Amino acid sequence: MSGLIIAAVIAIFVLVTIANGVRIVPQGEEWIVERLGRYSNTLKPGLNVIIPYVDVVAYRFPTKDIILDVQQQEIITKDNAVILANALAFAKVVDPQKAAYGVQNYQVAVASLTMTTLRAIVGKMDLDEALSSRDHIKEKLREAMQEQTADWGITVRSVEIQDIKPSESMQGAMERQAAAERERKAAVTRAEGNKQAAILEAQARQESAMLDAQAQISLAEASAKSIILVKDAIGTDMAPATYLLGERYITALESLAASPNAKMVLLPADIKESVRGLFGAAKA
Repeated sequence: MSGLIIAAVIAIFVLVTIANGVRIVPQGEEWIVERLGRYSNTLKPGLNVIIPYVDVVAYRFPTKDIILDVQQQEIITKDNAVILANALAFAKVVDPQKAAYGVQNYQVAVASLTMTTLRAIVGKMDLDEALSSRDHIKEKLREAMQEQTADWGITVRSVEIQDIKPSESMQGAMERQAAAERERKAAVTRAEGNKQAAILEAQARQESAMLDAQAQISLAEASAKSIILVKDAIGTDMAPATYLLGERYITALESLAASPNAKMVLLPADIKESVRGLFGAAKA
């Protein structure tokens, strides 16, 4: 009976020993083995054998890309504006030994490094540049992190900026600034319009005055020419002049008589002498 018990104990011990010495690593992972507290080797995917009771699997690292969500944070830009930004970091463990012994928690380390690097890069930019240069920020962030995570056995494949926007208070200030700028432009436009209207009105008055002056000069020149022509036509003979003056005189009397305001019209007894007298007075 005791022999069976001993055999059973030995069989159980052998099975436990075999179970402790055989490790099956799944695809997409690598395991770190420590022997008596020190690094021994790295187990690759598949069947692996370790020394039972001496070797211990201390760390298990995924070799697939890891997605790290970097929480939203406030960042002060170069021109003292406050913006909110968050990101996603895509990293991969390329050296499990360094990842195990080079940093306490590689996931927290990469996320924290992303936050601080993002804050440093955006802090050197103005607000407008930070909001419009997302691809530039992403590239500089990846390059900076690639250098700093090399000692951790981690490579940063990409960093995506999920969102970058002004804070609520900054958005209100920007809206007020935009409204003031629109009002300023509207005032400038109105002033320019009034200025152009005043200029055009003054130019119109100037051109109108010039045209009136030219018209008066033309009329005066035409009147002078007509007088010269009449004078040349009449010569020293007074009969045509008397005839013309008399005709004008009679026409004026007819107009006066046809006026509705005329109550009574007095005609001279001798129209011919009257016309001759007018002509004589004009001649004088």
